[in-house]
Amino acid sequence: MTAAGEMRQYQVVGRKAGTDENPNPEAYRMVIFAPNPVAAKSKFWYFMRQFRKMKKTTGEILDCVELVEKNARTVKNYGIWLRYDSRSGTHNMYREYRDLKLTGAVSQLYNEMAGRHRCRPRSIQIIRTATIGAGELKRTNGAQFAQKNVRFPLPHRVHSAKRGAKALSDRTFTTVRPTTYLG
Repeated sequence: MTAAGEMRQYQVVGRKAGTDENPNPEAYRMVIFAPNPVAAKSKFWYFMRQFRKMKKTTGEILDCVELVEKNARTVKNYGIWLRYDSRSGTHNMYREYRDLKLTGAVSQLYNEMAGRHRCRPRSIQIIRTATIGAGELKRTNGAQFAQKNVRFPLPHRVHSAKRGAKALSDRTFTTVRPTTYLG
């Protein structure tokens, strides 16, 4: 699986195929992060082979639905528990991200794990995710943005795209250097 672009959240429901002895077997539901539904189903069978004695040839997918976040207009803190395989072994990890959506935080996770740990997407398994309040943050990087009085100063700005000219001017280029200090 590649983590190209934004990851999506899928709910996959599957079960073992019905037989004469057991015509209605137990169904299993998983929430899986994948770039598309095909990869989500593939990951579902990967985990079912590990946890239950079931594989794609002896089972069936009942449902595969993309889960969409209801409120994607406010920034939230997300905690993600994961395990990954490195060159030296298997490690557990907890990471925190700030994003509008959980899928955005998971996309950040895959990008950061690739950059910091050279970890491939196929070797990352997300164990649990949670929305975390500002007081529950453990990492200082996320906690500094979760304060009430956080400010983002703009030290060096250019007034407009066409400096020293009116907005509807016909001059594209100018000989005057931009003034970026507006103190």
